[in-house]
Amino acid sequence: MKKYLILFLKKHPVLVFVLGIGALILIQREFIMPAINSVIKSDLFLVDTQDQGSATPVSNSLTELAFTHCNSYIKSELGSDVTINFPEKPINAWSLGDYQYVINAEVDITSDTSNTVTKKYVCRINYKNKSDEEGALDFANWSVYGLSGLDNI
Repeated sequence: MKKYLILFLKKHPVLVFVLGIGALILIQREFIMPAINSVIKSDLFLVDTQDQGSATPVSNSLTELAFTHCNSYIKSELGSDVTINFPEKPINAWSLGDYQYVINAEVDITSDTSNTVTKKYVCRINYKNKSDEEGALDFANWSVYGLSGLDNI
């Protein structure tokens, strides 16, 4: 019996390959994906927080502080050889929920070798202390996860 099976596998490798792929697709569709869907539907990834996200731009005390801390981060990254001017308010600020914010704003940058350039940037920032807003003024309680739009400077 074993000899016939080996002979069949050697004579029909394409058929064995197609049957193997079909078996893998069937296993994924019938077993793996239902298990993944049940985990997704569960509360496993649910974060219980007082700060709810918003699909529309918001403006509150934490988004204003996030804007200020993003500007401080930009100043520290660009260094002292450029002059930087920030507007009073960002173009937009979004709350992603769980004290994570996305700030969209402009900055005027003047260096010794070029004219003033206005750049738009996006900053993703997180407040670490969650609902305890006492330390919100301290930059050490914030984490900048990403900054884009200022790459060519």
